Amino acid sequence: MARLGFHLEKVASGSHARAATFKTLHNEVKTPLFMPVGTQATVKSQTVQTLEKLGSQILLANTYHLLLRPGPEVFRKVGGIHKFTTWKKSFLTDSGGFQIFSLPHSRKMTEEGAEFQSYVDGRRILLSPELSIDTQKAIGSDIMMVLDQCIPSTAEHAQAVTAMELTHRWAKRSLIARGDSPQSMFGIVQGACFEDLRRQSAAVLTDMPFDGFAIGGLAVGETKQQRNDFTEFTAQLLPANLPRYLMGVGTPIDLLEAVHRGVDMFDCILPVSLAQQGVAYTSRGRMEFRRSVYKFSEEPLDSNCPCATCAQYSRAYLHHLTKAKELLGWQLISEHNLSFYHRLMAEMRQAILDDRFVEYYNRMKPILESSDDENPKIFPKPQRAKTKNQLGDYEVSENPSGTHSIRHKSSGEVMHSVNDPVEEARILYIEQSRLRERLEMATEKPLVLWDVGLGAATNAMGAIKCFERSESTRRFQIYSFENDLNSLKLAAQLVVLFPHLKHAAPHLLLTDGKWVSKCGLLEWHLLEGDFAEQMLKAPAPDLVYYDPFSYKTNMPLWGLPIFKSLFQKCAENAEIFTYSASTAVRAALLGAGFYVAKGRGTGPKEETTIATRGGGVKELLGREWLQRWQRSQAKYPYGLDSDDERGFDALILKHAQFSLSTESLPLEVSPE
Repeated sequence: MARLGFHLEKVASGSHARAATFKTLHNEVKTPLFMPVGTQATVKSQTVQTLEKLGSQILLANTYHLLLRPGPEVFRKVGGIHKFTTWKKSFLTDSGGFQIFSLPHSRKMTEEGAEFQSYVDGRRILLSPELSIDTQKAIGSDIMMVLDQCIPSTAEHAQAVTAMELTHRWAKRSLIARGDSPQSMFGIVQGACFEDLRRQSAAVLTDMPFDGFAIGGLAVGETKQQRNDFTEFTAQLLPANLPRYLMGVGTPIDLLEAVHRGVDMFDCILPVSLAQQGVAYTSRGRMEFRRSVYKFSEEPLDSNCPCATCAQYSRAYLHHLTKAKELLGWQLISEHNLSFYHRLMAEMRQAILDDRFVEYYNRMKPILESSDDENPKIFPKPQRAKTKNQLGDYEVSENPSGTHSIRHKSSGEVMHSVNDPVEEARILYIEQSRLRERLEMATEKPLVLWDVGLGAATNAMGAIKCFERSESTRRFQIYSFENDLNSLKLAAQLVVLFPHLKHAAPHLLLTDGKWVSKCGLLEWHLLEGDFAEQMLKAPAPDLVYYDPFSYKTNMPLWGLPIFKSLFQKCAENAEIFTYSASTAVRAALLGAGFYVAKGRGTGPKEETTIATRGGGVKELLGREWLQRWQRSQAKYPYGLDSDDERGFDALILKHAQFSLSTESLPLEVSPE
């Protein structure tokens, strides 16, 4: 018998949207609902009194963090989290599985559980299903989550199967560990982005006596369309008479889309964490109070919002607090955002009950997708360049597209000679590396990007603008490598021709060697000089945009020695993206130990190249490429002695990437 007494009141016509009620140990809950995240038994910047006034019904706390501090013994001593915090309504506790997933380099997964090192005192802890549930029982939450193994939603099928099956075994152990506790428990459906696995996971878990079900393993790398599709697909596999919870999602538009697809419950850190950066969600779209357009505005944050922030404070004051990084700004905008989220859920509920949800969905979708529409960005009027169009060994070159690039006079090579440089950076580097999805992953581990060949900063600025357009709360570190800054200095003097540099970042990078965003999450560092030496000073990269001058102009940067050094420096599963599809370059990457795949074409290039330490990328080079490589007259990379060529042939042919496709390929080398 389910413990929550779930009652489905209405399903909207033309939609899967649902309105329901259920009762926890502390209060009646009306769905759909949003649960503010109180990871450490507190919603940052908010009191429980404020949260109650705003309409919060359930708060989410995290077992992983509360296990480490203050510890289950404290909750047992004081009588549970409700007495500890004075919150009178419900708590849901996450199991800690996602936090373990976010620590890939400091944890070990086994059948028994997840072993990790405490960030509080350094001791090793084995978080088993039994320990997770025992801790949640001590905390005294109303709804407990089973311990699951979370993996990237873009994982390969075999990896997803292994994690899903382990999650099922842990789910059974979690139910046994609950015993006769009156606390409710939710199972978590996994299966990454595979319909067969989602179907299998739902079938296994719904055969167990859970009180509700969560859709896990989304918002960890997939596209928004994939998230919407798999949310709908999975929700319809779950029982209609129990609550459905989409974990870790999301923005207001995410909530609208997921309710439309049949989800009842949500949690996310965004309304509070983004408030710290001055981001507010309003009835007219997203607003960013870092922008100077609000400096003199006496209007309320949102004239359609009844919250205390909107009733008392002007946009100008909120802009000032944000720019000054005052805690009050974080508090006030968080209060507004939570009010907006709760009001949005209440409006959706009423629209479902009135059977007008589809009309509400169609009306609200463009609003929730908009951003600062009432205050579009205004750039200074272009000024005629007064400087000469050349500096040192560089000069400005006009492309066939009408855009401009930088030309290296000595070699005659032009950076991005055909395409719009900004568009090429977007297609080849930003989109292909799924940068936005990586930035929006909820993890404490910073994302480290190496920008090799800074040039006119087109790729780096593309990454910065991607961060600024995202919902990211993840730390992001960019390290740009360049041995001659005159290309960037020239472009920075001619921002009329290079509009991607209309930003404070590149100018401060040139003067200070570093730029930090106002929110403090993004750092951009300059490492000037020889790449082989400077790379030793940077932390291990997760992503590398490899964009120096070509093999012909800058041969050492495309050779075997530098790629061997890069292989040793890269983080596990790091990915490298480069415009080159040269046979010698690809051979050098393979010889260094990377897996090498075809990358997206751009401009005149039919292919580019992706390399990774851990495999797992699509379109790996196979038998056909290997045969072409054997016939090539330029098969050996720079830095390889002639005496080593036979050994290099064997190294490539024995590479794990070709282990399934080279059994019948002869080793075509000359006899000694």
